[in-house]
Amino acid sequence: MNPFLKAAVRDTGITRWGYIRSVLAGTLALGSAVGLSAVAAWLIARAAQMPSPADLALAAVIVRFFGIGRGVFRYLERIVSHDTALRGVVRLRELTYERLSAASARTVLSLRRGDIVARAGADLDSVGDAVVRSFIPIGVAVTVSTAAAGIVAWQLPFAGGALALALLLAGVVPAVLTSRSARIAADAGVTAAAELSVAALSAIEANAEHRVWDAGTEARAALEGANRAVEDAADDAARPASLAAASQTLFSGLGLIACLALAVNAVRHGDISGPAAAIVALTPLAAFEAVGAIPAAIMQYHRSAIAAERLAAMTDEPDPAADANPAPASGRAELSMTNLTVGWPGATPTRPVTATVAPGTALALVGASGVGKTTLLLTTAGALEPVEGAVTLGDTRLTPADAGVSYALTLEDAHLFGTTVLENLRAARSGVTEDEAWAALERVGLAQWVRSLPQGIDTELGTGGHTVSGGERRRLLMARALLADVPLQLLDEPGEHLDTAGIAALEAAVAEMRAEGRTVIIVTHDDAVMAMADQVVSLDES
Repeated sequence: MNPFLKAAVRDTGITRWGYIRSVLAGTLALGSAVGLSAVAAWLIARAAQMPSPADLALAAVIVRFFGIGRGVFRYLERIVSHDTALRGVVRLRELTYERLSAASARTVLSLRRGDIVARAGADLDSVGDAVVRSFIPIGVAVTVSTAAAGIVAWQLPFAGGALALALLLAGVVPAVLTSRSARIAADAGVTAAAELSVAALSAIEANAEHRVWDAGTEARAALEGANRAVEDAADDAARPASLAAASQTLFSGLGLIACLALAVNAVRHGDISGPAAAIVALTPLAAFEAVGAIPAAIMQYHRSAIAAERLAAMTDEPDPAADANPAPASGRAELSMTNLTVGWPGATPTRPVTATVAPGTALALVGASGVGKTTLLLTTAGALEPVEGAVTLGDTRLTPADAGVSYALTLEDAHLFGTTVLENLRAARSGVTEDEAWAALERVGLAQWVRSLPQGIDTELGTGGHTVSGGERRRLLMARALLADVPLQLLDEPGEHLDTAGIAALEAAVAEMRAEGRTVIIVTHDDAVMAMADQVVSLDES
């Protein structure tokens, strides 16, 4: 088994008994179909001999039992298997979120938001599908095929051996023939689905920007291209599936012909009766239903294995910087940038920056859009490695593990959660009291607005802050920054969407931070915000 998938399934906590119980329910469902074929074949052949009705009564009851039982057991199998898988996925989702919160920010920040959504959504579900659509069907195929071959062998051993061989070939050969192409197709399918998620999320969230910059055509083209890639991946997956179906049809036909020929020959030689021959000849018609699920199970196995690898890549990477800096600075300290050049991999780095920011002072970073101001903030926070130079707080280099202890980072698109105003403010510090929250809201000029809400500070906000205005959202983030008692505050475009009163509230908040001895770094385009800083550094080329 793929090691990533094995680890993911182990993390689901699915027990051996849970798997056995699901396979048993599936075996009873498909086994009812095999039993129905065998008993019905015997009943029809025996009835043709016009025996006493009493001789057929028990067989008729058994036929009814298998006919009803097939639907009942199928329902039970769905309940048992999905209960097992869904409970496992819930547990795996919890573990993934815990690991994601502790993962290296370099790993998380290298992923696009749509890709994170795809991994935390579809990829997690795909691991659960490995149980329901891969492991259980394969287990059921083994048990039902063994039972079917045993039934036929009970009547005619040679025919039982022929059926067992045909079932083995119908299960193994398609899996072997399609395994490599199935993996390639599954890889393309998972990647294409992730790209579609990225394109769709980008088209939705950046809709306003696309309209402003007249980039809607390019966004739609990207979305259509991603959708075509998904369709192409589906076509690629259909090719190995068709090859598997063809080979299964071949071996099913050969198995059926072999059993029929052996049954006819045995009747001619008087080795078995006519009703027994009917069992031998007709049971294979239902027996191959079980192995028919194997190609799809192989495809699902590869999809789930790739999904498990993507999950591991998102959560398992260690943070080397955290090991190098076990004791983050928690007191007031000087921030130093020495010939600091930053940039994302493959992008043009910024010009070198050298600056010293003493506790209780503020530095404004300015420059054209896209020049690298936010990237410099992320590098200061330790989320990205500098291209050249160094940045330190006191004598230490910050890491993402220092967030909330040595620094607080408020990005331009910082998230507001779908919970109450109070709980959103507690994202800065879990121990924030209501009195502290009201004081912060008062300082940023939001107290009156919050009091007007239906449930005051306990009013729930929409996910992402879409139920508040841009200015209200920005002031909530400002209040959150005030409540984070850390020596270094990193603010990305804090003046955006603020009116004159909002700018005044921001100025008062920055002044309060400075009075407390905090070091403040502000990314801005606004001259009024720039005036709040003691020094200004431009990233534009001089």
